[in-house]
Amino acid sequence: MNKEDKGIRVVIADDHFIVREGLRLILETDPEMELVGDAPDGASAVRLAGEAQPDVVLMDLRMPGLDGIQAIEQIHARWPQIALVILTTYHEDALMLCGLQAGACGYLLKDTSRETLLDAIRTAARGETLLQPEVLARLLAQTSKGRQTPAPPPGNVARSVTLTEREQEVLRGIARGERSKEIAAHLGITERTVKTYLSSIYTKLEVDSRAAAVAKAFASGLLSPPDGKR
Repeated sequence: MNKEDKGIRVVIADDHFIVREGLRLILETDPEMELVGDAPDGASAVRLAGEAQPDVVLMDLRMPGLDGIQAIEQIHARWPQIALVILTTYHEDALMLCGLQAGACGYLLKDTSRETLLDAIRTAARGETLLQPEVLARLLAQTSKGRQTPAPPPGNVARSVTLTEREQEVLRGIARGERSKEIAAHLGITERTVKTYLSSIYTKLEVDSRAAAVAKAFASGLLSPPDGKR
């Protein structure tokens, strides 16, 4: 089971057979990808993740029985090295934020292009955060208009969290999908300093990943609308 020989190992979890088959056909066109299994529900996804130990799991959120969010929580808790990517639609903003808080490293729209899908899987397999700026911008706009946003999971509520101005700048960079190198260049600081700010942000928000930090910042109102409209 050498990953070097088999490429990126992927599991698909979706209760719609046609979605699973469509993704399977796309993955089969890329020699770097190896589909090691697919699951029609969350319980099967958790079991398959444990058995196959994939690099990436593509996870639908609405599934019978154990749903996608619960499956993400369980897989992330048991096998944190597995990258979890949410499969979502434009109508699942609240669920998507909960999925990010549960441990997903990012998300993909179900109608995304083949190239975007494959690039996203590679990004996730490298351990990088997968955040699409256009979707995050919509979520931020929704939050700023006072629409309903999901409450953080019990025991995971940000209580009177205060971020410094620099921490907020770093967090906004994450929300734009920037890497540490890009954030450092924009702010005129070193990558090591960016990582120090990230560590502080994680501690204050009680999270362990960039995606979870952004999701919790959305839910608690710490992240304001993007300033790209300046």
